[in-house]
Amino acid sequence: MKKMTKPVMVRGVQIGGGAPVVIQSMTNTDTRNVEATLEQIEALHRAGCRIVRLAIPDMEAAEAFGEIRKRTDVPLVCDIHFDWRLALASIEAGADKIRINPGNIGSEERVRAVVDAAKARHIPIRIGVNSGSLEKDILARDGRVTAGGMAESVMRMVRLVEDMDFDDIVISVKASDVVMNYETYLKVSQMTDHPLHVGVTESGTPELGTVKSAAGIGALLLAGVGDTIRVSLSGDPLAEVPVARQILQCTGNMKGGIDFVSCPTCSRCRTDVAGITTELSHRLRDYSERLMEADCEGLTVAVMGCAVNGPGEARSADMGAACGDGNGVIFSGGSVIRTVAAEQIADELFTMASEEAERRLKDAGRH
Repeated sequence: MKKMTKPVMVRGVQIGGGAPVVIQSMTNTDTRNVEATLEQIEALHRAGCRIVRLAIPDMEAAEAFGEIRKRTDVPLVCDIHFDWRLALASIEAGADKIRINPGNIGSEERVRAVVDAAKARHIPIRIGVNSGSLEKDILARDGRVTAGGMAESVMRMVRLVEDMDFDDIVISVKASDVVMNYETYLKVSQMTDHPLHVGVTESGTPELGTVKSAAGIGALLLAGVGDTIRVSLSGDPLAEVPVARQILQCTGNMKGGIDFVSCPTCSRCRTDVAGITTELSHRLRDYSERLMEADCEGLTVAVMGCAVNGPGEARSADMGAACGDGNGVIFSGGSVIRTVAAEQIADELFTMASEEAERRLKDAGRH
């Protein structure tokens, strides 16, 4: 069961408080390049990212952010390290949330200045500690990075900000080690009701990072922990969003979309199951995204390779095919409706799935 946390608003998008889990990402353009950064923000938003974070490494980037803020309505988070003045400039320029690690901002007075500015603008602060940014005293005491040390570190920072009469907080404690990441978030979840931004930091390339992120984020979501997520992959951030959506779908945190069930195939298979499923997933991608955006009930399409499990799985799906030698039995709503040649299976299932998707979108008023 999902833990109930305090609600936090980021330019109209609610994090926590029972709201659906929110997908975030981060631009990798030079923030000082206004046009390129705006283009990436809008592309991420179109892909399904609801909140976008930008790095603000210097005052020139803070000034550029002011122009970016004027030209998009997408909720924007400014990522600040070391220089408290960059946080103040970003808040003044219209940031919807600030991400800081109070431990590297400087003196308590500087942290208070940032907190007071956020309070005056009614925007939240994300307090983030990563496994690579643990305080020296905790690291010296434990001798290495531990889940307990990370939890202690972030809660030390949270208490500091809370003592400044500020409660509009989101917490992140990411590690690149999936097990440590999981243990840390569970500890922090038991220590606070602030919403948690979860992810596996520096998870790697799309191939490796997708697996680590699915394991790390998925496990936390299934444990009821996590109010907003980011899949951190090396390279184009647009690759992060579909992975995040798949994780949310698989863990029951996102309705809609089209789920594909296909067998791994064996020597009994005489049909190109992988090719048919890949073709269908590409052709139906737009419908899948539209169903998710409309919060419609999703569809399940099954492509099975032989008569052993094929009919049962295909019958359980909204529509599916149990493939034979050169043909396929087409199922809809649990019943056999026809047998078609193997080369017609993809077209047959695409027609059935697209028509059903259109019907559900029409019922939802999103035709």
